[in-house]
Amino acid sequence: MTQAVLKLKKINSQRLRSLALNESWLQQQILDDPSLLGLGDLQVIKRERIQASGGRIDFLMADFENDTRYEVEVMLGPVDESHIIRTIEYWDVERQRYPSLQHCAVIVAEEITSRFFNVIRLLNRAVPLIAIQLSAFQIDNEVALQFIRVLDTHEFNPNGDGDEPQSPEANRAYWEARTKPELLAVVDACCSLVPATSGEAKLYYNKSHIALTTGGYLFCWFFPRKVASHCAVWIKVGATERQSIIDNLEAAGLEALSKGKESIRMNVRMDDIHKHRNALIELFRKAEEWSQR
Repeated sequence: MTQAVLKLKKINSQRLRSLALNESWLQQQILDDPSLLGLGDLQVIKRERIQASGGRIDFLMADFENDTRYEVEVMLGPVDESHIIRTIEYWDVERQRYPSLQHCAVIVAEEITSRFFNVIRLLNRAVPLIAIQLSAFQIDNEVALQFIRVLDTHEFNPNGDGDEPQSPEANRAYWEARTKPELLAVVDACCSLVPATSGEAKLYYNKSHIALTTGGYLFCWFFPRKVASHCAVWIKVGATERQSIIDNLEAAGLEALSKGKESIRMNVRMDDIHKHRNALIELFRKAEEWSQR
C-alpha cells in the first residue's frame, strides 16, 4: 500500500483577543477540562475563589491523591510583575490556610517574558511555581490551544546530599500518630527491599514525607496518608531508564506513572509487595544505583 505523502502546512499562533476570545472564555475551557494544563488528574475545587486579603484566585485545583493544591492564575498577553505578585500572594494565603497540604503556584499566560525569569531567580526558588505558556492556533473554524510548561520549580527534590536531619516534630512517633500502621508497614517493607550494596537503607522522617537513602542521593519518598488505602511512593531512577523500568513494572502487574523528569510515581499496598516482590526489588536496585552516580 502506498503511503500518502504528508504536506507541510505552516500555521502561526495568534493572541486570543485577536480571535475575539477573552479570558473568561479561556477559563471556561480550563474548567471544562483541567487536563489541558498538563499537570495531571486535577480537580477544580473553586473558580474565582475569594481571598481574605482581597481579589479572587482564578482557580484552586487539587491533586487529592498526593494532597497537593494548585493556585492557578490565568491571563492573556504577556505576564507582568503585578500578576507574579498576585499569584504568589494567593499561593501564600492558601498555604497558611491549609499548612498540612503541599501547595504550588501556577501562572498561565500567552507570553512568559525574560523579566519573569529574572524575578523568579531573585526569589531563589523559594516559591514552588509552575509557568505555563499558552499558544492559540486557528484552524478553519476551530481553535487549538497548546499549553507548554516553561518553568517548574515545584518538582519535589529534597536536599540531594542525602543528609536530611530529623526534627523533634518529624520522627517515627509523629508518623505513627499521623497515618495507619499498615501504611508505615509498607514503608518499612520497601526499605527492606533495598540492596545493601552501598550501605544500609535509612529512613528520614519529615513533616510532609518520609525519605530513603543508602548514603548517596535521596532516591525514594513516601507519602503515607491517613485517609488512603495505599502509600504514594516517588522513586527517582533517572531519565534514561525510566520508561523501560515502567514497562517492566507494568508487565509484572504493577501500575507506574512518570513523575517529573526522572522519577516514577506508584501507589503501593502491602499486597503488592507480597505479589510483586521480585519486580520491586529490581526497581529499588535501579534507584539505589542511580543514587550513587
